[in-house]
Amino acid sequence: MIGKIKNKLRSKDGKALLENFVSLSALQIFGMILPLITLPYIIRVIGFEKYGIIVFASSLIAYFQSLTDFSFKITAVRDVAVFKESQNKLNLIYSKVIIIKGLFLIISLLLISLIVFLYPPFSEYGLIYGLTMLMLVGHTLFPEWFFQGIEKMRYITYLNLGIKTFFTICVFLFIKTEEDFWIYPLLQSAGLIGAGLVGQLILIYRYKLKFVWLPKRIIKNTITSNFPVFVNQFVPTLFNNTTIFLMGIMVNTYTIGVFDAIKKIIRLKSVLIQIVSRVFFPYLNRNKQYFKKFAKISMLCFAVVVLLVLLSHPILFEILNIDDDLAFTVLLILSIGILFIGIYSIYSTNFLLVHRADKIVMKITVVSSVIGFAGSYPLVYYFGMIGGAVNIMFSQLLLGGLAFIYYKKYSHTLK
Repeated sequence: MIGKIKNKLRSKDGKALLENFVSLSALQIFGMILPLITLPYIIRVIGFEKYGIIVFASSLIAYFQSLTDFSFKITAVRDVAVFKESQNKLNLIYSKVIIIKGLFLIISLLLISLIVFLYPPFSEYGLIYGLTMLMLVGHTLFPEWFFQGIEKMRYITYLNLGIKTFFTICVFLFIKTEEDFWIYPLLQSAGLIGAGLVGQLILIYRYKLKFVWLPKRIIKNTITSNFPVFVNQFVPTLFNNTTIFLMGIMVNTYTIGVFDAIKKIIRLKSVLIQIVSRVFFPYLNRNKQYFKKFAKISMLCFAVVVLLVLLSHPILFEILNIDDDLAFTVLLILSIGILFIGIYSIYSTNFLLVHRADKIVMKITVVSSVIGFAGSYPLVYYFGMIGGAVNIMFSQLLLGGLAFIYYKKYSHTLK
């Protein structure tokens, strides 16, 4: 067994998988450590209430980030993985992504500006929303889809580490009082835009990608054909993001701040899911026969990580200054949900999407998300933070459960 593993790692695919896993692991570990450093400081200086305003603004922007991403975190990665040896194909993919993401970015910025201007509770903190929406520019520019598709994820690691280091240093240098809370979204946006510009330069000078204007027919066909995957990427915000958004409207920004701090702990669990999915997605597109081994190992790893984080929660609560009677209950509920997100990642992203069953995945995501969206208002209204956690968990359970059911149904027919 050990010999087989060594031989596999010595192969070209094995070396690529190992390099990508190490690169993303280093990024995610670093990304987990820095919030444990900055978040306690931020909460102590500006308080949960002001931090909640920032989170509330981010929850509005999150709807539009899904729009500007469109479907390219899946479809562009998939296309690049298949055609990475063809320069002409890569130029075509690059141009389609730039045009469509740019178009949706302009639409998003206009709509956000209009919403903030017309709704007084938003316009009261117009500066915060204005600075936060600049993050969309950075997300649009950053070519994560390309680096993942060519399986050179060290670029993602280097650029993200640069963003996070810049952000961490500047937080301690410039945020000194409660009134400085507006600097927080400014630093986030500046870091993302800087990384996005550097990423574009790498594509142009290192990989010789060229932008070409494409006929409207190609752009329209791309939007139409990728729409099912876009729906699949967008609709989870209907339960996940809307839950937080409604807390800001119906509860208070202090509760949002506490809830987001707990979700930072949940992120410790989700990072492994993200790493495994992002590393193996391009590989499984070329080597579908290894899916069953991938599924068994992944699920075991996910369960172990969830258990370890639950056991270490007293230390994490102490670090993040979380002192709320409901905190552990919320953490436990969300932890159950994250296990089902792992199942969804395995059987939906890395099986159904790999086999081009985009419409099936869209159906799973739409059904789960619409049910979650419908439940978000009454659960948050009557049960506050606990209700929000239950709503997210139940929606994630539906996502994972339906993905597994469709996998069992179609595993013998999808080739």
